[in-house]
Amino acid sequence: MKDEQPRLGELSDALARARAEVARVIVGQDEAIDLAMVALVCEGHVLFEGVPGIGKTLLARSLSRTLSLGFSRIQFTPDLLPADVLGTTIISQSGGGLDLRFEAGPVFSNIVLADEINRASPKTQSALLEAMQERSVTLRGESRALPRPFMVLATQNPIEMEGTYPLPEAQIDRFLFKVLVGQPNREELCEILDRTLGQELPEATPVLGPTELPALQAAARDIVVPEVVRDRAARAVLATQPGRPEAPESVRKWVRYGAGPRGAQALVMAAKARALMEGRPNAALEDLERCLLPALRHRVALNYEGLSEGLTPDRLVEEAWASLSGAVRR
Repeated sequence: MKDEQPRLGELSDALARARAEVARVIVGQDEAIDLAMVALVCEGHVLFEGVPGIGKTLLARSLSRTLSLGFSRIQFTPDLLPADVLGTTIISQSGGGLDLRFEAGPVFSNIVLADEINRASPKTQSALLEAMQERSVTLRGESRALPRPFMVLATQNPIEMEGTYPLPEAQIDRFLFKVLVGQPNREELCEILDRTLGQELPEATPVLGPTELPALQAAARDIVVPEVVRDRAARAVLATQPGRPEAPESVRKWVRYGAGPRGAQALVMAAKARALMEGRPNAALEDLERCLLPALRHRVALNYEGLSEGLTPDRLVEEAWASLSGAVRR
């Protein structure tokens, strides 16, 4: 364990440098930056929900530049086709004859920004399912591996819902986190004006090379998860399921379905990444709590009564967590 401490410190310092470089460009949004870094270490995907113009695209682009990764942006619209995302086979002339050649789509990149993902049709949304889970796409019966690392950062607008297609449960469950991105406060808004209305716009510079991120991802999986942490994660997930005896009364009354195995995996893996970022060899209960809402809020669906009462998944996830310790979270 003593031999591991210097290595953990080096890895933690590397992540801190990368985070600081992203924060140099993005004003505020500390939680969004932290969770994006955690998700990248976990090899997970993130769904950002927030109004336009608060830096979601800039965050994705800055993250890719800081880590020397490829970046592509897909603007999801109702007329977008699966081939526009995955790529297609085209006919080309070669050696005096005709040949079939695969033209890769924008999904073949390290960090893919799926902007306003809920504006595309369900058929196009489903084109990302295999890519997000298997890190590959299948076209014309041939499977093609995506670059590694591979991460989808998707955005959706919670206000303007006309002409949108809500993400199906099977797809939303593939996101490691759902992050609610809020508006900046007065100080942050003034800082944004100072930074963006001058002669030069701030731009992220590479801090880590493409070979360093796989080492960080491998190190995160080596972080030890004590039995008490693993057990609390499992119990927290079961407490969100209305049919379970562990569920509190509010969950049994207002929830249609709760989180499943992917929710537990997200909690534990995120706790590992948090521990790595702080240079600790073991995950702790505090790591679980800090990732609780982003990991579970999109995996808990309210029933009709819960929606009519104006409840939120966040409140019910918090009450499920509080029921495990007998204390209400603040």
